[in-house]
Amino acid sequence: MTGPTRLDALVVGAGFSGLYMLHKLRQEGFSAQVVEKGSGVGGTWFWNRYPGARCDIPSLEYSYGFDPQLEQEWEWTERYAAQGEILRYLEHVADRYDLRGDILLNTLVTSARWDEASSRWSVQTDGGDSFDVQFLILATGALSEPKMPDLPGLENFEGEVLFTAKWDDSVDLKGKNVCHFGTGSSGIQAVAAMSEYVGHLTVFQRTPSYAVPANNRPLEPGEQEAMKAHYQEMRQAARNSPLGFANPPRPGKAKEFAPDAREQRLEEAWNAGTTGLLNAFEDLLFDEESNEYAAAFAREKIAETVQDPDKVRKLTPSYPLGSRRMCAEIGFYDALNKDHVDLVDVREEPVVEITASEVVTNKGRYPADAITLATGFDACVGAIKAIDITGRDGREIAKEWDMGPRAYLGLAIEGFPNMFTVTGPGSPSVLSNVVVSIEQHVEWIARCMGDMRERGQQVIEATREAEAAWMQHADEVAQQTLFPRADSWYQGRTADGRQVFMPFVGGVGAYRAKCDEVAAQGYEGFALSP
Repeated sequence: MTGPTRLDALVVGAGFSGLYMLHKLRQEGFSAQVVEKGSGVGGTWFWNRYPGARCDIPSLEYSYGFDPQLEQEWEWTERYAAQGEILRYLEHVADRYDLRGDILLNTLVTSARWDEASSRWSVQTDGGDSFDVQFLILATGALSEPKMPDLPGLENFEGEVLFTAKWDDSVDLKGKNVCHFGTGSSGIQAVAAMSEYVGHLTVFQRTPSYAVPANNRPLEPGEQEAMKAHYQEMRQAARNSPLGFANPPRPGKAKEFAPDAREQRLEEAWNAGTTGLLNAFEDLLFDEESNEYAAAFAREKIAETVQDPDKVRKLTPSYPLGSRRMCAEIGFYDALNKDHVDLVDVREEPVVEITASEVVTNKGRYPADAITLATGFDACVGAIKAIDITGRDGREIAKEWDMGPRAYLGLAIEGFPNMFTVTGPGSPSVLSNVVVSIEQHVEWIARCMGDMRERGQQVIEATREAEAAWMQHADEVAQQTLFPRADSWYQGRTADGRQVFMPFVGGVGAYRAKCDEVAAQGYEGFALSP
């Protein structure tokens, strides 16, 4: 019987994070392996095959910036790439850099144990593979562990049950009665697409979203080339911006503009894509009065588009614009104008039971051949907590995070030496162009490992004091914004019911500068040992 595979690093996950992490570690001369539970690379874009799935960040920005040759050679076809095109891009990356030989597919990491004597991680998988590694790098994705909805009797349903996050594209829903739950980013896309071919669609919504027109279109001849000519300037601007996009918010405060000028700018922003409206003025995420002007504008647009006044009422958000994830829609509101599409507000009409063939509420019964679920994720922490990870002194990550997720810079967790989290809680992650944030984390981790090797250091661990101070700072920054004003998946919940705001909202550029400063100060806030 062979022993465990001994490596410098094990990377969990083969999406944007895992692929670049493997490539970067190879460049730095480290031995590394990626373990991926799916049968192919791509992470989010491997699993999310639901109808209408596409990115809501422009294709030319939602892509790697680490290699100018890759940037120039890959040709995007649409302003917002669909799932299949993004997956092909990531498959191309895996092939271009010859990464597949060090990626173990169809394999789930089940446990990881810190060995105090050897100062290494012992990792086990469901296939019987084991690894003995110095560094454990969790590239598991912030939005990868689906959240199971509390639907009484769901186990009794005899039709198909499909999660958008784990979609089975072999299931044919054409002409079927479909009950769909969830109207966040994925749900909005799925509803619009499914309305084209299902027999009847009942949409169950808890909280409405602000959805702006994506205005997706094929990229015009010459358009891509013109942007690529200035790619490096775009990338640099994105790396130092608030949200990881090349175009920052426009200057000026909404509340200080004359009504006509404000309306004109909001109208321009409405058609600018996902972040357009939030970028219309510089203060929309900080000032309630200014935000209300933009929110009222968005609500008016919904009322203009949706014909049924009762549906308008149900679809109209009451929380500040941007305090929950903004969505981009392609036909969502038009779908709700169709005669065969109904909308149920579960706050007014809660589900009381699911039978073998119906969804039953306190007001009616809805026949269903299939149930589709876009009910969100255990964001930022779910995929990490799903692994049985034990650090120093038998401390388990799932129990440690019962009282709220914590991490120093979103990169490392006290009590779990030599373990890094890519876009973990306390980093910009889901409140940014996540590819920009991923690249920054990957490069910082590789730099840290290289510095340790050069200095003869074997172990690195975040200190409790630095971790606590960072999480307090992240919360203080969040409280200066309107983000905490909404009940959203940006906020994790503790075992005793408290809310913990998970992403860092202080800006991608400011966060990058802080991480660079920490490294330059000899990894301030970390304890290192030979």
